[in-house]
Amino acid sequence: MSRYLVISLLLLLCACSKSDGKKEGPPAPVKEKIRLKVMTYNIYGARASTGAPADLSLLAKVINEQQPDLVALQEVDVFTNRTGITVHQAKELAALTGMEWFFTKAIDVSGGQYGDAVLSRLPIKESKRYALPVDPNVSGEFRSVAMIKVNKEGKDFYFASTHLDHLSQEENRLVQAAELKKIVAALDLPLIMAGDLNAVPTSQTMNIIRSFMNLGCTQQCPLTFPSNKPDRTIDYIMTTPNGGFSVSTYQPLTGYIADKNVYASDHCAVVATISIN
Repeated sequence: MSRYLVISLLLLLCACSKSDGKKEGPPAPVKEKIRLKVMTYNIYGARASTGAPADLSLLAKVINEQQPDLVALQEVDVFTNRTGITVHQAKELAALTGMEWFFTKAIDVSGGQYGDAVLSRLPIKESKRYALPVDPNVSGEFRSVAMIKVNKEGKDFYFASTHLDHLSQEENRLVQAAELKKIVAALDLPLIMAGDLNAVPTSQTMNIIRSFMNLGCTQQCPLTFPSNKPDRTIDYIMTTPNGGFSVSTYQPLTGYIADKNVYASDHCAVVATISIN
């Protein structure tokens, strides 16, 4: 093959490659992370500011100002004498916030029920109640877990609310934390769990919790109780498994209603921004 023929072929190939090749467009956009706003709130049966009948509008105001995707509620009264025999607090808070709801009874109280609930701006696909026992050698209150399955932008996960025993001794909380560990181990999807654990970060109870859940407050956990002058951390938002979620913001809210000069609850709410990894 002559030198001139080789050069001609090379020029032809270059021309073809320029004419046939597609122009490169802009780089594909980086997909944004799927973000959730999560709240936990021990509402004290809405008794902190008004007693009975309960005024749920103050609690709804705290929630609505944050516009969370998911809310874990504790100390929820349903048809009790102390806060209204016709009042279903979970259902009414759902109506006031435009969210779906699921309630689980922990114990019978004051002629009605007392327990945990979740509110969800995402459609609830499944819901389940779990019971938490007490140490048979110690008095105390049985507790519950209200768990739902939801989906955000194609990602299924569980969200749960719980409330551990309130007594000063830890025996019941240790039993309940161990039961939570069994419940979580059997799940087939990632989990965000939140609630009032009645346990400070250095307690034996929280040592058990940290063995299967990641605390959203990775450094110094904020003080959450009492709301008017917090001096301890007992309310938490947690996730599992490792790497399943990442927490970018995590803060307490006193729930102070300035125009009423009251706190909506005796606990601070805790709000976190969580990304699904």
